[in-house]
Amino acid sequence: MDVIGFWTRSWTSDDPAAVRKLLAPDVEVEWNLDAPVDDEELLQVQHRIAGFADKVTVAGETLAEDGATLVYDLVAPFGTARMVEFLAVADGRITEVRQVYDVTLTDRYFPGLYDN
Repeated sequence: MDVIGFWTRSWTSDDPAAVRKLLAPDVEVEWNLDAPVDDEELLQVQHRIAGFADKVTVAGETLAEDGATLVYDLVAPFGTARMVEFLAVADGRITEVRQVYDVTLTDRYFPGLYDN
């Protein structure tokens, strides 16, 4: 299975059930947003991005046997924000998700994205 490709297609097309299947039970999740994160919050934010964005595209990627680094353009109605994602993969499951957002542009073009 192409775990990285399936991951990207699943969350950008707003399919949280498919995303959930890829996450290891003890997945580690971190990001630079000013909000606590766990796998449930990650799924909620991905859902909000996929629902609000005009388009989410992979602007760059570096693939390895045990994971990947992906750069996304999050195209919103009034501008584009960028997010970099680091994924670790073991036994066909994602074991680590690290996301780094351009927080200034994310707050500007995706207001309220990570508010609870």
